[in-house]
Amino acid sequence: MNGIVPSSRGALAVVLCGSLVFGCSTKTPPPASEPMPAAPAAAQGAALRFAVSFPSKGDAGSGTIDGRVFVILSNDESNEPRFQISIGLKTQQIFGVDVEGLAADKDAIVDGTAVGYPRATLADVPPGTYTVQAVLHRYETFHRSDGHTVKLPMDRGEGQHWEHAPGNLYSTPQKITVDPSKPETFRISLDKIIPPIEAPADTKYVKHERIQSELLTKFWGRPMHLGAHVILPEGFESHPNARYPLVISHGHFMRDIGYFREAPPDPNLKPDYSERFHLPGYNRIEQESAHQLYRDWTGPKFPRMILVEIQHANPYYDDSYAVNSENLGPYGDAIMNELIPYLEKKYRAIGEGWARFAYGGSTGGWESLAVQTFYPDKFNGIWAACPDPVDFHDYMTVNLYDDQNAFVTDQFWKKVPRGAFTNYLGHLSATQADVSRYELTLGTHGRSGDQLDIWQAVYSPAGADGYPQPIWDKLTGVIDHKVAAYWRDHYDLNHILARDWATLGPKLRGKIHIYVGDMDNYYLNNAVYRIEQFLKGTTNPPYEGEVDYGDRAEHCWNGDHTRPNAYSRLRYPQLYFPKILERIRKSAPAGANLKSFQY
Repeated sequence: MNGIVPSSRGALAVVLCGSLVFGCSTKTPPPASEPMPAAPAAAQGAALRFAVSFPSKGDAGSGTIDGRVFVILSNDESNEPRFQISIGLKTQQIFGVDVEGLAADKDAIVDGTAVGYPRATLADVPPGTYTVQAVLHRYETFHRSDGHTVKLPMDRGEGQHWEHAPGNLYSTPQKITVDPSKPETFRISLDKIIPPIEAPADTKYVKHERIQSELLTKFWGRPMHLGAHVILPEGFESHPNARYPLVISHGHFMRDIGYFREAPPDPNLKPDYSERFHLPGYNRIEQESAHQLYRDWTGPKFPRMILVEIQHANPYYDDSYAVNSENLGPYGDAIMNELIPYLEKKYRAIGEGWARFAYGGSTGGWESLAVQTFYPDKFNGIWAACPDPVDFHDYMTVNLYDDQNAFVTDQFWKKVPRGAFTNYLGHLSATQADVSRYELTLGTHGRSGDQLDIWQAVYSPAGADGYPQPIWDKLTGVIDHKVAAYWRDHYDLNHILARDWATLGPKLRGKIHIYVGDMDNYYLNNAVYRIEQFLKGTTNPPYEGEVDYGDRAEHCWNGDHTRPNAYSRLRYPQLYFPKILERIRKSAPAGANLKSFQY
């Protein structure tokens, strides 16, 4: 039945944790394979609940569905509730529950036991009138080659965003009036389905590639693919004998190359407003910048190279972090040994380590430094902007090795919440407890598709249940130091560089360049200070690279001291390609043909 109908059926609401920071138990969390413990009966509250189902005659089909059901409440009528959930201050309210084998016309109950964000439970919802919407985020069953069977949301071309994922069911938004103190059940029908996403079209300069990876297919037990957006240099067709350096721009999933625009800005574009940069018409600024890159790229003086954006969205996140891991499989080897050789052969790249480079910001900053570290002979330099934590002593505001709790400081008498997101003035908008609850609401077993969970999926060993071993309990903040030790030995980049410098140093000399703002919103500059201290102290050999900071610059400052962050973040190729060309001229092996691509 379409729409929402209140009924007289009721259920007990259970308060999981009255206060994330001070009211939660700090006892050792159960192993990952155990279900989340139920809240005590004493915490039971009112009986507000939602019964969510999908119709048997709808587009969902006749089979059963595994996944996670979300119920979203919003007091903002500017958009659908499913598009209004974020970690920021302007988020609306969301609750989530897992479902397995949910059949058509059967209810998934979202009641007081459901985990919520930012309010913890349904009992915490203020009485009032809201727009409500439900979403069913589908999971797929994977029978991995390591013997584990797991249920995860496969990416379907959207880059792991549940609110946009094709095949997900959702309901027509409806107005309801709720009072959590009164027993009431609202019935919601998932009467809509998100349609497939069309593949982008090729142009003269931009090509789109997708290959099946044998390595990843074997690991995941089903066909797995890698994709790439390729920007070809000006003159590619008219210089058939030229061979080019390859530059990988690491970063988040892109459906297409958004920062390269062959057409001028849209004259009918309705200006928006950037909350982050406090700029009106920022969408036009982005289009102008993208068109300027096209003009620069095709101009007479721009370095002629191949630029690649890799698509490696996976069941945990919008990219794999470009390394091998227990939970994601051999993504590093698949990219290096399957995708890159395929691209270099098809598009006439030089195909040697001295002519291969990487850059990126944030996730891409970490990935760039990681691939240079783990594949030191495969790259001749990286430019890493605002990288994710490169030293886990400063995992944002948490010291994973020495701190006992990720949510609050360890002092006996006074517990101060640890921040997760701030602005350049130091004004806090989210704590570590907030982010943890947000991701727990979006998915148990590390299935939120968000930031903490992808770090955990990449860096952690697999648990007995096949899911990543948690680095900390998302309700209590208690850190698992055994997991932290595994992280240190396998993915703490500063630790690995220091540990292995005798062998890595000679291969990395002159290749490492790191940039970050000293007021990074995620405190990422703190870990960069540590890696800078190590790198500047190297003598055998010296690292001969660069670490630079932007004064009062936020995330993601990339080394440009001439422009505000809002503009410099749109100019990575113009900033780094000249540096890459200079590196080639200084370090290319004797006899290398540098003339074929310098026209």
